[in-house]
Amino acid sequence: MAATTPTAASNLLITKKNFSSLSLISTNKLPTFSPLHTSSRRQLFIVLSASLNSKPTVLVAEKLGEAGINLLKDFANVDCSYNLSPDELCTKISLCDALIVRSGTKVSREVFESSGGRLKVVGRAGVGIDNVDLAAATEHGCLVVNAPTANTIAAAEHGIALLAAMARNVAQADASVKAGKWQRNKYVGVSLVGKTLAVMGFGKVGSEVARRAKGLGMHVIAHDPYAPADRARAIGVELVSFDEALATADFISLHMPLTPATAKILNDETFVKMKKGVRIVNVARGGVIDEDALVRALDAGIVAQAALDVFTVEPPPQDSKLVQHERVTVTPHLGASTMEAQEGVAIEIAEAVVGALKGELASTAVNAPMVPAEVLTELKPFVELAEKLGRLAVQLVSGGSGVKDVKVTYASARAPDDLDTRVLRAMITKGLIEPISSVFVNLVNADFSAKQRGLRISEERILQDGSPESPLDFIQVQVANVESKFASAISETGEIKVEGRVKDGIPHLTRVGSFEVDVSLEGSIILCRQVDQPGMIGKVGSVLGEQNVNVSFMSVGRIAPRKQAVMAIGVDEQPSKETLKKIGDIPAVEEFVFLKL
Repeated sequence: MAATTPTAASNLLITKKNFSSLSLISTNKLPTFSPLHTSSRRQLFIVLSASLNSKPTVLVAEKLGEAGINLLKDFANVDCSYNLSPDELCTKISLCDALIVRSGTKVSREVFESSGGRLKVVGRAGVGIDNVDLAAATEHGCLVVNAPTANTIAAAEHGIALLAAMARNVAQADASVKAGKWQRNKYVGVSLVGKTLAVMGFGKVGSEVARRAKGLGMHVIAHDPYAPADRARAIGVELVSFDEALATADFISLHMPLTPATAKILNDETFVKMKKGVRIVNVARGGVIDEDALVRALDAGIVAQAALDVFTVEPPPQDSKLVQHERVTVTPHLGASTMEAQEGVAIEIAEAVVGALKGELASTAVNAPMVPAEVLTELKPFVELAEKLGRLAVQLVSGGSGVKDVKVTYASARAPDDLDTRVLRAMITKGLIEPISSVFVNLVNADFSAKQRGLRISEERILQDGSPESPLDFIQVQVANVESKFASAISETGEIKVEGRVKDGIPHLTRVGSFEVDVSLEGSIILCRQVDQPGMIGKVGSVLGEQNVNVSFMSVGRIAPRKQAVMAIGVDEQPSKETLKKIGDIPAVEEFVFLKL
């Protein structure tokens, strides 16, 4: 060991074999959190820049709870420097191995460049990571971790507080009494007991709200495509579809992340589906509600009251009609603002940062590890294919039962030891989870993210004859025990099935259910099941052409001539609802679905 002992400035390659013995090997490579390519799938490699003779240095740039600071001091030198300007942060960072921030410090590309490769981990004390340049962090081999669980109870309690305050007009009555009035008849409220509460998003916070609402005597239903039914049943909650939740709820409590799929999910169209006099609580993200539409629904009497802790723009404008509305109760984003939650966040982020500095794989990592260039070059089109198959599969699921069992099949001429599918599995998981979640899924946290959501992913390999020059022939994704919004996606064995290949470097969808198709996975896709008869391609193409929707690919797969067929259409633009309705109105079209990639 003496011949390879590194100097204080050396980089150390920590090799963890079979999760047992550790060995240190001198290397001149720049620090990066890369899993290195190897034929052994049971090895994990993490590159750290460290000194054998001194502790790492952690810069805490915003106020952190004392318990978290003490935990950091047991392992590292801690520099608490608050209110740093961008230039001051860039100057300090070259002397630091880790950085901890809240939401007020912007960790830009310049920060990572100024670190000179020394910065190994950025900890965000909270959930959101909008203030951290994730792409720059990954390029510079820096792991980014957050603290997603410590705020759970505080947010749930605030949701219940707003629920009760809204039902009994607490805020309005308080303001009235302080204005010298005594209006008991004006502020008659409604009871919670026996009422139906729809929890939209049954994750950590949503499930805790449900527990507390049950204790208040409410009937609780929930909608969440990933919520395990057994976990819901354990606390007496019924999982239902999105539309059923809207139609039957007396109260709606929002706990979903803000994603492209959930942005303005409560809008003019969804408000009209609700029971008249519904009451809405939002302690999730402001952008999930169309705020102008909510004002219209309040004025129309569809929504009786709303209680909001979050807004599309924070702070909201002083003249906001929504904030000033008499039947709206508002708070300034206080969901996580308890002394206990702040202390819990401090401990959670400190533990994550210390673990990362020790070389442990962090379950709360939010950026992808860097993969060696030669591996990415070979797998790049299959990585893209894997994610898009996951995205297609989850969009085909309907109903309230949730995605639980997924089977992935890889067909390859290579021996198992010559094909490491972890990155492909991670990208399929990414495609399944990210469209309806705020979680950033990568090779580090893919299995953890799946387990948290009760998502079981099994893998199967089909060894094929032929040349092993290409790593894979096809990838197939099957989702079991679910209903599909496109019945033709169900295979003979009852699962949603999608299959894809890479052709000339481009991912292609080659099978949907029992139907063979061939369409490039670029842009978005329309799937149509139709009676196989002449002129169908022309009719659908004409509808799209009239609406100026460009078709990139079109393929038809059929069981037999003049029977049923499935048309897969690649489109560059998202068709309007009117355009899709025109396609559905074509007499021979039996069903269709639009899938966004």
